[in-house]
Amino acid sequence: MCLGIPGRIEKIDDVARKLATVDVGGVKRQVNIACVVSDDHPVSSCVGDWVLIHVGFAMSRIDEAEAAETLRILTELGEAQAELDAMRLSAGTSVGAAP
Repeated sequence: MCLGIPGRIEKIDDVARKLATVDVGGVKRQVNIACVVSDDHPVSSCVGDWVLIHVGFAMSRIDEAEAAETLRILTELGEAQAELDAMRLSAGTSVGAAP
């Protein structure tokens, strides 16, 4: 399964190499934006765009609402995973059992 994480392009670092700084949940990362530029949407117009990032590449542009919904779902999945992990840990022990 591939997972794209939403981020917002903050600045263009290298136009020729199509590298930009993206804010991903408060963490700044440099990513390649070659997949989201075109003749109609050049590198210079990407600042402010929301993108889905996978392994250092912006794979597609998304709108702000979709970015917010994706972040919400990822947060819920993380919380659900934490609950499942806690359940797995507690399933191996019972009340009053010796460690």
